[in-house]
Amino acid sequence: MKERYEFARAHLSWTIDDWKKVIFSDEAKVNRIGSDGLQWTWTNGDKLKDFQVQHMIKHGGGSLMLWGCLTWHGVGYLSNIKGSINSDFYIGILEDELMKTIDWYDLEKEDIIFQQDNASIHTAKKVSEWLDNNNITVLRWPSHSPDLNPIENLWSILKRRLLQYEKQPDGMLELWSRVENVWESITQNECQKLIESMPKRIKAVYNAKGGHTKY
Repeated sequence: MKERYEFARAHLSWTIDDWKKVIFSDEAKVNRIGSDGLQWTWTNGDKLKDFQVQHMIKHGGGSLMLWGCLTWHGVGYLSNIKGSINSDFYIGILEDELMKTIDWYDLEKEDIIFQQDNASIHTAKKVSEWLDNNNITVLRWPSHSPDLNPIENLWSILKRRLLQYEKQPDGMLELWSRVENVWESITQNECQKLIESMPKRIKAVYNAKGGHTKY
């Protein structure tokens, strides 16, 4: 909690113009048939009641592990992570999806701030060296802080829209195709609204003295 509180206090003065410079990143899992054999019905705030959880037959499951990023200009390139991920694999994502995102939006590496959580593969020495060598500033991020990261809400948008399909995907290739289509349909305006919430997120964590918030 102290780390979260100190982070919030240090960024209370940041304006939306400051947060516009940040590229937020994260990994997420998307299941072909929902989470652990459950089909979710989403409501405002993504809160579920017992009657909104529908049990399904557990067969032909599978999931995709994704890496994605969120910018002020729109969603970034998306990576379909196959197999286990280590620091070398993660550097490959940065070299490919992150750099392509920066190029696509005509951004200068020196002008952006890159956000990642404190997973060990993200903070490995070779990853830090790669970021330094590429002149990318990293936003020091407090542990256990998904409520501070607006990309978590972006994943929620993705998953809600995937559930709007009338049929489950026949396989993983179809699921990936749907993920790509939904991801590309997310608008710049939606991304900007999420990033515009950052001052409120920071203030909420500060007011909670580092405790977790509604976000």
